[in-house]
Amino acid sequence: MQKKQFAYLALVLLLFSLVSTCKNEEEKKSSEPEAKPILKIKSPEGMVWVEKKTFLQGAKQSDNYAMPREKPAHWVTVDGFYMDITEVTNKQFKAFVDATNYMTIAEGQIDWVEMKKELPPNTPKPHDSILQPGSLIFNKDVNTVVNMENYGQWWTWKTGANWRHPDGPESSIEGKDEYPVVHVAYQDALEYCKWANKRLPTEAEWESAAQGNNTNTIFTWGNDTTKLDANANTWQGVFPTNNESQDGFEFISPVKSYPPNSIGLYDMAGNVWEITSDFFSVKYYSELDTSNLIVNPKGADTHFNPNNPYQVEHVMKGGSFLCHASYCASFRISAKMGVSVDSGSDHMGFRTVATPDMLTSKE
Repeated sequence: MQKKQFAYLALVLLLFSLVSTCKNEEEKKSSEPEAKPILKIKSPEGMVWVEKKTFLQGAKQSDNYAMPREKPAHWVTVDGFYMDITEVTNKQFKAFVDATNYMTIAEGQIDWVEMKKELPPNTPKPHDSILQPGSLIFNKDVNTVVNMENYGQWWTWKTGANWRHPDGPESSIEGKDEYPVVHVAYQDALEYCKWANKRLPTEAEWESAAQGNNTNTIFTWGNDTTKLDANANTWQGVFPTNNESQDGFEFISPVKSYPPNSIGLYDMAGNVWEITSDFFSVKYYSELDTSNLIVNPKGADTHFNPNNPYQVEHVMKGGSFLCHASYCASFRISAKMGVSVDSGSDHMGFRTVATPDMLTSKE
């Protein structure tokens, strides 16, 4: 009898314990704040989500073309964001201009007072016939080159060259809606971003996107140099005198002419350079504290380029149709060059990024 009473008592205690536990759990749940639902935003049209990742930014150990400004490589973590699948096209930029009546820097009159601030002291004023609206274009008639360090041998200032007339006043973008817009400067790109409620990527975001699903590769498709021609619009032949155009494009090509990278981004190597928001400083990486993981870097605090000390420059990435191993080899993810805020050319464009908070704030 005692055994039965003991078993009955144990069962009662067990049931009481279970009821008490359930009650406590209910009280705990009622006292906790209600979990907020995770906001899911559909990718904007023409953009792709770049997942948050930790990756190696800068020169890779096996990259023989890496320059000092790309070193040392360092691990960074970059939060997720949306990026344009392609470079901003003529069609997209035209929609912006039509909506805002915006005039690009290449279309406006040159202000000598402002220009000379970015030149060495006592630089003489050029003749008024030279100080006319225009932009830089590649000189397609170069036959010989004396010194590869003298870039002026294959660049020329073309009066009347701008985004509507990429090769000069007699040219047009008719039938070229899907070509990247060119002859846009950093300041022009910022105005487009304001209109589109987007922004320029940081250099770290750009490299994160170029890596795709990778974290430590030289090229946006991997590490195989032999796959360059199949994956990027770059110079083929002897730069700058002989362009063999084996891929069918002598110079700039329409967007999506080459395969995308592993997350669906086109032309992250070659075609046109892409402007970022970071200041260009050749000593930025060398002054970084790389002992700890760097999270969401925004670039140097100020610009620094001893070869161009008077101009404010920003980083541009990805290389262009003019890139060749003998010239700049800038079809590599870590490669970068500086461009002044008011300069454009026929081989530089841009693409934009957005974060979920930017998209929700628009609604």
